[in-house]
Amino acid sequence: MLGMNGKDTTLFIVVCLMVLLAPILLNPFPTGSAFAQFNAGYPALLQRFVIFGILVIGFNILFGLTGYLSFGHAAFLGVGSFAAVWMFKLLSYNIVPAIVLSVIVAGLFSVVIGYVSLRRSGIYFSILTLAFAQMMYSIAYSDLVGKVIGTPITNGETGLQVYNDDPQILLGDGPKTPHLFGLEMNSSFTWDVGGWSFVFQNGYYLAGILMIASFYLAIRIFRSPFGLILRSIKSNQNRLNYTGISTRPYMLTAFVISGMYAGLAGGLLAAMDPLTGAERMFWTASGEIVIMSILGGVGTLIGPILGAGVIKYMENIVSTINDNVVHGWVAFMPDGLENFFVAIIHPFIGKGWHLTLGLVFMAVVIFLPGGLVELGQRIGAKFRRKKAPESAATSAEKGTV
Repeated sequence: MLGMNGKDTTLFIVVCLMVLLAPILLNPFPTGSAFAQFNAGYPALLQRFVIFGILVIGFNILFGLTGYLSFGHAAFLGVGSFAAVWMFKLLSYNIVPAIVLSVIVAGLFSVVIGYVSLRRSGIYFSILTLAFAQMMYSIAYSDLVGKVIGTPITNGETGLQVYNDDPQILLGDGPKTPHLFGLEMNSSFTWDVGGWSFVFQNGYYLAGILMIASFYLAIRIFRSPFGLILRSIKSNQNRLNYTGISTRPYMLTAFVISGMYAGLAGGLLAAMDPLTGAERMFWTASGEIVIMSILGGVGTLIGPILGAGVIKYMENIVSTINDNVVHGWVAFMPDGLENFFVAIIHPFIGKGWHLTLGLVFMAVVIFLPGGLVELGQRIGAKFRRKKAPESAATSAEKGTV
């Protein structure tokens, strides 16, 4: 279907269903229950799931297929966001020009940065991308370009946002919030069923559709001759050069595609909340992208999406759990035991969610080098092994009869 084999088609359908049903699947607990704290099916978090899913899908095309590790991809996320906000300021809140420009601008920056950085490989390539990203962060944070030309471009540490006196020459009588030809991104429909409340938001589903399209494109790239060349570069680039194939154009193409994915993600972040700042370009943001990919499974199709989901879940859910919440969970215990349990849990929740993430990441790297996808494969293999003897025994019984 759509040029995909059976396995890829099944995976694609699973991703489509996950995106479609996420507002329901990620709200397993009733709204008023003690465990409603763990529900992740609210629009703001769902949007971040799919937007950062787009980001890591693109990053995986570079890192997963070629093995070239970029520590500067947050720069493309940032320039995409800045480009989108400028479209809101100059034209209108229609997200189409904003997203188109964010992809184009990120692509242009990635051509320049990739052309220079790809002259080196290994750790030197990674350091070059990190250096470029930090330079772009410093320029954006200080608004150096704005100071040179005499008008704010990134607005420095304050960040860029839309003001009432901005030109917005195409605004007219249109909505005063980001929209798709009148369909407002923050509009939503709430479905109350029993103790559950499910929210379906326009902005989430637009971002979800774009993630599905991005995932489909990634599948086609993975299975294409171009994808095979990229895998060959990862396997043995020198041997490929000896055959007479110039690898640099392929590498640069993969780098630009990856950068444009990041620009799309940056444009969508601005479309959901029309403001941005230089912090999106900081080196820690690039490191987070790398962790997402490794946690889910580098080089796999769905792994980086899972990794992005886990990290964003911990960032937005685990970070909000405090001592009072834990006390409520274990209130049935004797006071001494209750306080002891809360003291043990305290370092891993709230502001300590990074510690929890670090432990999870260490466990995955040590015991599951293939990431969360490897965990799923191991569980699937165990079930298949259990079914095999059963089917063999059934066949034997039929033979005796």
